[in-house]
Amino acid sequence: MLPLLQLDRVCKRFGALTVTDDISFGVRAGETYGILGPNGAGKTTLLNLVSGDIRPDQGTVSFNGADIGHLPPHRRCVAGIGRSYQVPRPFGGMTVFENLLVAATFGGQMPERDAYGICADVLARTGLKARANSLAGSLTLLDRKRLELARALATQPRLLLLDEIAGGLTEPETRQLIDEIRQVKAADVTIVWIEHVVHALLAVADRLLVINFGSKLAEGAPADVMDNPDVRRVYLGLEA
Repeated sequence: MLPLLQLDRVCKRFGALTVTDDISFGVRAGETYGILGPNGAGKTTLLNLVSGDIRPDQGTVSFNGADIGHLPPHRRCVAGIGRSYQVPRPFGGMTVFENLLVAATFGGQMPERDAYGICADVLARTGLKARANSLAGSLTLLDRKRLELARALATQPRLLLLDEIAGGLTEPETRQLIDEIRQVKAADVTIVWIEHVVHALLAVADRLLVINFGSKLAEGAPADVMDNPDVRRVYLGLEA
């Protein structure tokens, strides 16, 4: 069976700087695929290539068997790709529920009468039900992170892209977020998650990819990847 998401020999350059260098990987439907790497390794660039925020200079990005390299972000969202951003981007002057309604009706292309029930369900799943009528701009960091996740889920994605969603959270907040992402995983949503909070990623991921200077360093089962001498040296700063 073909992977739901496939990147084949993808390269991205900004001037003379090669940010993503000949990267290939596939993500199976229902899988949680974690991406690790030092700052500047090219992790967010990979997510941007999948979501359509930028386009590759070389190689192909395929979703559900079709090349999506030519599609703009809104078309990829309609096709079933949702994402969160490292720095939350809510509509601050709108309520939490209104933020979800925009995501469902425009990103998910669903009739408003259907969107209300879906948004209510997402609010409950992400712990935001009590904040439904709060302005998004008034939320705490944890709830802004939850809103990023909720807005992506309101589009009813088949593939969810998470960009350092645990960054800046306390340990108890991180545990809450892990539980919520596990619920998303249990609903058979495919997840690609880049993260610096390693233990959060290890709690959920089925496989890991580690990149360094835009190139693949290691890929495989989490335990095997974290025991890899190159990963320990480059990412963790440890000598094997």
